[in-house]
Amino acid sequence: MTTDSYPPIENRYVSLLWAEADAAPEIAALHGELFDPSWDVDAVRRLLVDPCCSALVAKVRLREIGPPVPAGFAIGRIAADESEILSIGVSAPFQRRGIGRRLVEGLTRAVEASGANRVFLEVAADNRSACGLYGGLGFAEVGRRPGYYKRRVGAAVDALTLLRDSKRVP
Repeated sequence: MTTDSYPPIENRYVSLLWAEADAAPEIAALHGELFDPSWDVDAVRRLLVDPCCSALVAKVRLREIGPPVPAGFAIGRIAADESEILSIGVSAPFQRRGIGRRLVEGLTRAVEASGANRVFLEVAADNRSACGLYGGLGFAEVGRRPGYYKRRVGAAVDALTLLRDSKRVP
């Protein structure tokens, strides 16, 4: 079963929650599932306690009764009128179901409310789903790092630096 074949997730079952230091184990577990190399609990905790960082965790309730499960996260940093999405990821069973869009929109709203007009992020050039998502949210390529992402198998992949400037996004 591919992630495209999962049923859609109703909005009422998805929550975006501010992540504090106690969310570090959940975020590190998600990061480890999605990235290699991944961030450990201590690295995530250091970001979550940094006053310049903000983070969201997406949780999905799979049943009417029962605890929600972590489905994704986004961590960003603000510096003056700029911000950067440092890492964002959605667990495989929840990908392509709107969770990533909600995380980017939530973090973008938060940083813009704090006065940051520009949001940067980096993405692997071969991550077509993410590139499509970011393009649809007003991000545009402003730079490229050739061969930045090393792969265990195959050639290294370029990193695209993307920018969303809220002064220019309708």
